[in-house]
Amino acid sequence: MTRSLLLASAACALALPLALPATAQTVAIVNARIEPVSSAAIPSGTLVIKDGKIAALGPNVAIPAGATVIDAKGGVVTPGLVASSSNLSASEIGGVRETRDDGTGSALSAAFDISYSVNPASPMIGLARDGGVTSSAVVPVLSGTGGGASEHADDGVVEEMTAGKDGAGDPPLFGGQAAFIRLKAGSPDIVEAAKLAVTVSLGESGARAAGGSRGADLVLIRSALEDARAFASRRAAFEQGATRDFGLSRLDLAALIPVVQGKTPLLIRVSRAADIRQALKLAAEEKIKIILEGVEEGWMVAAEIAKAGVPVIVDPQADLPDSFEALGSRLDNAARLNAAGVSVAINGARDFNNLRQERLNAGLAVANGLPYAAGLASVTLTPAKIWGQDGKIGSLDVGKVADVVVWNGDPLETTSWPLNVFVGGVEQPKDSRQTQLRDRYATTDASGYPPAYR
Repeated sequence: MTRSLLLASAACALALPLALPATAQTVAIVNARIEPVSSAAIPSGTLVIKDGKIAALGPNVAIPAGATVIDAKGGVVTPGLVASSSNLSASEIGGVRETRDDGTGSALSAAFDISYSVNPASPMIGLARDGGVTSSAVVPVLSGTGGGASEHADDGVVEEMTAGKDGAGDPPLFGGQAAFIRLKAGSPDIVEAAKLAVTVSLGESGARAAGGSRGADLVLIRSALEDARAFASRRAAFEQGATRDFGLSRLDLAALIPVVQGKTPLLIRVSRAADIRQALKLAAEEKIKIILEGVEEGWMVAAEIAKAGVPVIVDPQADLPDSFEALGSRLDNAARLNAAGVSVAINGARDFNNLRQERLNAGLAVANGLPYAAGLASVTLTPAKIWGQDGKIGSLDVGKVADVVVWNGDPLETTSWPLNVFVGGVEQPKDSRQTQLRDRYATTDASGYPPAYR
């Protein structure tokens, strides 16, 4: 048995069945500091959940008859955290290729739909939920992001995946299509929305996909968009073989049609200021929507990003010049972008094991000048807006879905943790692989060995 199979088998053995949550009920959370995000904080108040939605919140809210009462004891109530870019549920073990379904090979590029890779029984979901994460964008990976801390743990495996371990050829130009999931325990289908964006890289990793040059990368991207427009207008002729040759397959061209129509954004991973300018120019000239991820040198061109109305996803830990395209990385990047008027979402490590870093990264950004309200929004309402989910989640407003977390203290502090997590008004089990292992081996019998060894 190979080392990879042994690791994968061990992981599966530890993925014990999770307890299913109870059905939705009426809940009143009292004695809490409520952070709605969409409005000013309520220093001490009550939040009522009914029929899976937020029914009321405020300082003088009556508790409904028969409601389950949770005393927050002065703790903080926030919306559930939204992971703005992760591979949660589409990948299990970073070093085992067979467990990773978050990247495409050479057969597809833009057409790769990561929603088909989502595993609602992933043991990593419980771990993320125990950290206050209730939903996540699941975004395909390319051959690394070319700068920034957010994907360093993935780079080696992703290079192997996309470059074609078995001789499949160069990495694809586009990474594929993103999806959005809600982390409700026991649900057989956690995909909330699919085909939300098509990913592509500029900078160093984009240059690798294009054969070694940033200029070639941009030429190929523009050519692909031109081909998608031509394909959209002449599909019947294409089916009859009466069009010119296109650089991408029929499936990839079809996936790009919503992009060139301005319905679906390109999520562009980019680091260097010059490359960010190229991304903004691409969007303006091609009349497409974009989201920028990485943006380590974004502070240098913050005014230009704000003027274009482009949202960004940043990792505040990316503060070192660990690549030539991230020489301008700095700790106050998020603060400077926000001050310029840019909509900033904060990411943790894209690594599924470390989604808890998202809120700590928001705290790091606040410590380096980002206003607290913007820091809390950067891990709740802002990513919900970026992914088109803000009508349902991301803030505590009457009528919204009750994705709610009760914390024992400030959620942006390292010493705080969730006491209660609700997804769709249903309290979730505190039952991750880590707690299962703890409970399995914590108790010994008369022989001195845990029950697992009997």
